[in-house]
Amino acid sequence: MLGTLVLGRSLRNASGFSASVTQLWGAPRGHPRRPERCCSQGPCAQRNRSDAWHPLWKGPASVPGGTRQSPVNIHWRDSVYDPQLQPLRVSYAAASCLHVWNTGYFFQVEFDDSAEESGICGGPLENHYRLKQFHFHWGATDERGSEHTVDGRVYPAELHLVHWNSVKYRNYTDAVVGENGVAVIGVFVKLGARHEELQKLVRVLPEIKLKGARAAVGPFQPSCLLPACRDYWTYPGSLTTPPLSESVTWIVQKRPIEVAQDQLAAFRTLLSSALGEEERSMVDNYRPLQPLMNRKRDGNPHASSRPPDSWMS
Repeated sequence: MLGTLVLGRSLRNASGFSASVTQLWGAPRGHPRRPERCCSQGPCAQRNRSDAWHPLWKGPASVPGGTRQSPVNIHWRDSVYDPQLQPLRVSYAAASCLHVWNTGYFFQVEFDDSAEESGICGGPLENHYRLKQFHFHWGATDERGSEHTVDGRVYPAELHLVHWNSVKYRNYTDAVVGENGVAVIGVFVKLGARHEELQKLVRVLPEIKLKGARAAVGPFQPSCLLPACRDYWTYPGSLTTPPLSESVTWIVQKRPIEVAQDQLAAFRTLLSSALGEEERSMVDNYRPLQPLMNRKRDGNPHASSRPPDSWMS
């Protein structure tokens, strides 16, 4: 039996914009799949479920067990309207941004999560979730990099905004290993126009080239990294880095944001190695696809059988 994946329509920000949502169901046996479409931004590769370019995913950490691991491949046409989902409300405080640092796997922008100032609620979430951090995943080339895929197609990068359930848990550490503890907004990244707000982060990347380095960012508004069209898919999943806890409600945006070629190239100048170690480029930091199993997946109100223009040749 195929699982389902829910597509939500339009996150709502603090100004009160809202819309409804939809549900994506696994296609019944014998249901015809639509033909694969080409990516308009170049040779957009179709990724094999078991490919692993990063050494982290070639060892024991890649096989955690469990039934709701992430990331997954999203089938666009498997969506139907779900009137039960509420709008997702997003409110972030730029002043809560603390610093950016090189974790050795990706660069991570940290936020002050001691208060309710920055967070999300509504949508598939029963409680308020505070923003903890955001980070990106990217490939060594433009043909790979995103963790989730749509109909087997990849984007060159993917943004994750990580939140924790501040009603049910005392802190992020407890939430990570708890039921309904974490909510992650995933945003696909494609090549295109320069992203002026992202450039504020790109400018400081040379300061954190080595593993463990950190730098001040100053006020930064993470909502600028969300697409104008806020339709989304949502499904129950896991963290995509160890400990791979199955505590995550995923909210994956249907539409990508654009960044310039040189901005994505700047990500690839970072190193996974510390001072004195053999230099290792920070690339291909995405986890291979995981089986969908029997999970429910939901989506947007007028779920189109046609993917966004960015997928059309």
